This record gives sequence, C-alpha cells and structure tokens, in this order.
Amino acid sequence: MTRPARRPSAPRPRLLLAATLGLALAGAGALPRSAAAEGFDLSQMTPDQKAAFGKAVHDYLMEHPEVLVEAYSKLQEQQAQQQAADDESLVKANANALFHDPNSWVGGNPKGDITLVEFMDYRCGYCKKAMPEVAKLLKTDGKIRYIVKEFPILTEQSVIGARFAIATRQVAGDAAYAKVHDALMAMRGPINEASLKALADTLDLDYDAISARTDSASVNKVIAENHALAARLKINGTPTFVLGGDMLRGYVPYDQLKEIVAEIRTDRNAAPTSTSGASSTPPATGDNG
Repeated sequence: MTRPARRPSAPRPRLLLAATLGLALAGAGALPRSAAAEGFDLSQMTPDQKAAFGKAVHDYLMEHPEVLVEAYSKLQEQQAQQQAADDESLVKANANALFHDPNSWVGGNPKGDITLVEFMDYRCGYCKKAMPEVAKLLKTDGKIRYIVKEFPILTEQSVIGARFAIATRQVAGDAAYAKVHDALMAMRGPINEASLKALADTLDLDYDAISARTDSASVNKVIAENHALAARLKINGTPTFVLGGDMLRGYVPYDQLKEIVAEIRTDRNAAPTSTSGASSTPPATGDNG
C-alpha cells in the first residue's frame, strides 16, 4: 500500500487562478460570463481576448506572486506521489530478485519482519556515510533483514572491490564476506591488488583462492544480474534503498529509516487479515520487503 503524503493537500492553485482570471476577464468584457464559468480555450479566443487574457495573467501574478510558489510546491508533491506509486509497482514486479536472490548476502536478522535492500558501491562516499546509519537501525530494531546488492558503477576500483567481495562469499562463505564488505566500506585508500592482499592477510583469508575467482563466470553473473535488476528498477545511483514498497534514492539518515519502518508496521497492523487468519504479508513469501 502506498502511504499518503504526510503534508495535507493544498488548494489547487491552477484551478483557483483559472477561475479568478476567468471572472476578471468576464468582468472586463474580454470573455463572456458563460465562458468564464465553463473554463476557457485559448484557441477559441479572438486576438483582443488573448491580449486581455495575457494582461490579466500578468497583473494577477504581479499582485499574487505567492501563487507561483504554491503551484510549484503542488507540482513537486504530485510528482513525488506518482514516483512513489511507480516505485511500488516496480518493487512488486521484481520482488523475487530483490528479496530472494541466493547470490546476495543477507545480514541483520534473516528472519526479520521487514527487509531493507541496499544497492551500493565501495567508492561511493554517501554509501560510506550511510553505513553506520544502517548498522544502527539493524542493531536498535533487531527485526530488520538486510540484503546487500553489489552495484559497482562509479570507478574501476568499484568493480575490483565488488568482484573481490563476491568472490570472497563464494570461496569463504557469508561470515568472511561480511568482514570483507565492512572493511572495503571503511577503506579510504585505493582498492587494488596490494590493498586487497593486505586485507585478506589481516582477515586470515586465502587471497590466491579468492583472486582466482574474481573474474569467473559466477562472479560475472552476480554483477550482471544486479545491474539488470537496477535497470528494471530505474536505479542509476548509489546508495539506493528498497524498504517496504518504498524506493529511497540517495543517503537516508537513521531517524528517517526508523520512521519509515514504523510506518510500514503501522500499515500492516491496520491491513485486514485473510479469512484463514494468516498474515497478508508473511515473511516467508518474500513480500516482507
């Protein structure tokens, strides 16, 4: 369910402006009063009526410039609502790839009631900034299932880091991947052979075995599938989060993440249950995003 905008709906400035201008033009004799009442069509106006209309618009806006701000604000609100609805449809259409991809690492609480998916890049400054915010959410909430989508898009080092992390998971397992992922996110220097070898040594990992896997077909498959999924979701930047039916594009602070999680749970509690008594969105089905 798409949550409504938090701000109350504002009056429709376009309709207000049109009605006001119509009455003003009718009063000036530029339009018949019947046309003012029914709305007006510029294509049906005479040159004199168009000139009068233009002057009325100019005069009205000069006297009431706040209408432009109001109209722009309303436009942004409408666009945001449409974007949210479109994003929710995209998330539903790609739910299996988002929430049940065996090639993506799952952290947090694997049995959590809400899933947070992050498309990230190891060279992304805002991904690094978001990392402690996400970690705080996972720790304080305790019921968030967290999925990482390796999405290298910024530099060649992004690709090198992603390949090494994915290869680590395939060679050494989830626990090793989690350590490498965190270390790469914290890394400030270059991601290259020397730094990755030092990282593997620090974490007591088999660098040679991991390195041999980085250009394999299995690693290529993960990256290609993540890029294809991002394209379907119209994601072109990092970080991008999927939380509930929402697509959150860009850095999101902890307080906002916490608020969205609370809204999702409120919506679920308010939703009617099925006649069988089962939850309408059981975590096991994958609709727990």
